[in-house]
Amino acid sequence: MNFPPLPFNKAQISQQVSLLREKSKLRQPDNLRLAFSCIDLTTLNATDTVAYAATFTQRVNAFERDFPQLPNVGAICVYPNLAATVRENLAAGDVKVAAVAGGFPSSMTFLEIKTEEARLAVVNGADEIDIVLPLWAFLEENYSYCRHEIEAIKRSIGEAHLKVILESGVLDDPEKIWKASILALEAGADFIKTSTGKLSGAATPEAAVVMCHAIKFWHETTGQKRGFKPAGGISTPEDAMVYLSIVEEILGEAWLNNKLFRIGASRLANQLLSAILGKEISYF
Repeated sequence: MNFPPLPFNKAQISQQVSLLREKSKLRQPDNLRLAFSCIDLTTLNATDTVAYAATFTQRVNAFERDFPQLPNVGAICVYPNLAATVRENLAAGDVKVAAVAGGFPSSMTFLEIKTEEARLAVVNGADEIDIVLPLWAFLEENYSYCRHEIEAIKRSIGEAHLKVILESGVLDDPEKIWKASILALEAGADFIKTSTGKLSGAATPEAAVVMCHAIKFWHETTGQKRGFKPAGGISTPEDAMVYLSIVEEILGEAWLNNKLFRIGASRLANQLLSAILGKEISYF
């Protein structure tokens, strides 16, 4: 598989990150609201019960009543067996149901199981599916298999959106992150996402810069807009503003909405609410 060359080096990436960190400090209240509207409110614990998922969803429903002046979150993200519970309880019309699938978080299972799990999640109400790039194949440079797997899962979910998680913290190299991004986009990913949050390597601004440049390359080459989702370790408004600034600078204002930009976080929701309203909020 032939990849376009990475258009910058590590020093240039670091320089751009430094500049965007400074720019992000000029955040405005509207940007905090925007970041909140792009959150994938996530619960991915082994102890998540049906009752808990229902309560979690009802909290999102009540948000519109309790904070009518604010936008709601972008999506609720759960394990695939709880997608039906979220769908059955969700009354907030603009909030999507997202489910992790495809052998999440390791991607270490058979393709037939991955495609069926993703398909069943959609049948049970998921609008969006988050899967993990098969690192075991990518790290051996078996790019044709990686592409085949993503394409197969994409076919299995029909019109649902597919987010492909690169585990950028594990790749930990701009060239590898660039190749993984291009590969996922070519295979049909609607979003590329940094991390599962289940491994030590989480989202970094450096990885975000590389991934957003890949999305920009894809848009300039094909005319297609694909989304970006940083996830893992994002817990403060300052963190959120850095990623929002990266997206705005590299991709432009057209990406500043929850159709093309998401933030995978749970702790961040209360932190953003507190910053927006100027007092401590523990709502979610």
